[in-house]
Amino acid sequence: MMLKKITTLVVLLLIFSCGSSSKVRVSTVNTAKTKSDTRKKRPIVTKTGPVKTSSGTATSTTSSGAKSEVLEATSKMTVTTEVVNSYISQYKEIAKENMRKHGIPCSITLAQGVLESGAGTGILAQKANNHFGIKCHTGWNGDSVHHDDDAEQECFRKYEHPSESYRDHSLFLTSRSRYANLFKLDKGDYVAWARGLRAAGYATDVKYPDKLIGLIERYELYKIDEEVIGSGYKAIAKISEMPLDEKSYRVSQGDTLYSISKKFNLSVEQIIQLNGLASNAISIGQILKIKS
Repeated sequence: MMLKKITTLVVLLLIFSCGSSSKVRVSTVNTAKTKSDTRKKRPIVTKTGPVKTSSGTATSTTSSGAKSEVLEATSKMTVTTEVVNSYISQYKEIAKENMRKHGIPCSITLAQGVLESGAGTGILAQKANNHFGIKCHTGWNGDSVHHDDDAEQECFRKYEHPSESYRDHSLFLTSRSRYANLFKLDKGDYVAWARGLRAAGYATDVKYPDKLIGLIERYELYKIDEEVIGSGYKAIAKISEMPLDEKSYRVSQGDTLYSISKKFNLSVEQIIQLNGLASNAISIGQILKIKS
């Protein structure tokens, strides 16, 4: 009887021992895999200066003790007219000062700021005060953040204040020879500047000039250029007032994509695809393609 009890006790001990060993091995493997996956998906970015956390940027510390931060990718966004107008009011004086110093039309600078920062609501603008998506490039020694753009986790400049981003935008254009021809253009000719920017390689989007021109004319940013230029300002013909061909339509008060689609016997999806729209949002004066 005693032998039977001893045998039973030994068997139970062996079972418990095997079960515990298995759990430890599984836990160890899972922990290692989780750390490896985290390093691949969220690479740590070493900062070149002190990290500012007041904006809510997540911070961490690398093995070397340096502060770091990681930003996730952002997507296209829709903002209201009120947000755009507020952005223009906030930064127009900075744009005017940069126009006086560097010769870049306020209308162009502000339109680029609105477009590239989502009128200040984009993640780079919010977390890094970077309103123009300027990347680190060789020789940059300031703070930086990493952000998915053309490639994963690209390096972008981080600024203490948005005004530094505006100044850097001006210096970026004035210090590179490929943009030299822009400064031969009339300062009030925002159409030529918008098209010249893309021709010089600033953007790969074929619609980039039209987007800038549309913003400038809808929000009358050319009037800010006139404030700086003064009596020498020469008004140009507005694209939004030019006669349209049979393939285009200018958005009027009360128009929606649905009403326009019915007018031209198209679907809303077809109009969105023809014009490369990110959403159903349209603006008065905006020119839409209604035929390919």
